[in-house]
Amino acid sequence: MQTFVGNIEGRLDEKGRIFIPAIYRKILAEAESKRIVMRRDTDNECLMFYPEQVWNEKVEQLRQALDEWDPEDQLLLMQFMADAEYMETDGQGRILLQKKNLETIGAQQDILFVGMLNRFAVWAPEKFAEKRMSQTELAARLRQKMSKKEAKQ
Repeated sequence: MQTFVGNIEGRLDEKGRIFIPAIYRKILAEAESKRIVMRRDTDNECLMFYPEQVWNEKVEQLRQALDEWDPEDQLLLMQFMADAEYMETDGQGRILLQKKNLETIGAQQDILFVGMLNRFAVWAPEKFAEKRMSQTELAARLRQKMSKKEAKQ
């Protein structure tokens, strides 16, 4: 599967629908993903979109990490799954976002699609700009993460 990369500007229409960028629709089609799963991000004010197969893999990883008989794990799973919903694009490549989700991310009319390898995020552009690291900080963090990885090998 190709990866979702870059950042692409978009706009909400009057009904709260967004057009998934053509390049992202192509990746979804190549992955034979008829549905996508949207969930509010746990750490950031954005919405995450997963091809159905990728979502299923993530849920399986979570399921394996949890004890189904532990009440805290049950609550964790419920809350994680409660913030997710299946979505299908219409014939023009649009999806309808509920008002509560648009309010969660602070989106008015402009939105920003941000590729994240096997998934993509939708942000209000100003919220994403607030979270972006400086080029210097990005370089330092990448060096740190990659040097840890190389040390393990």
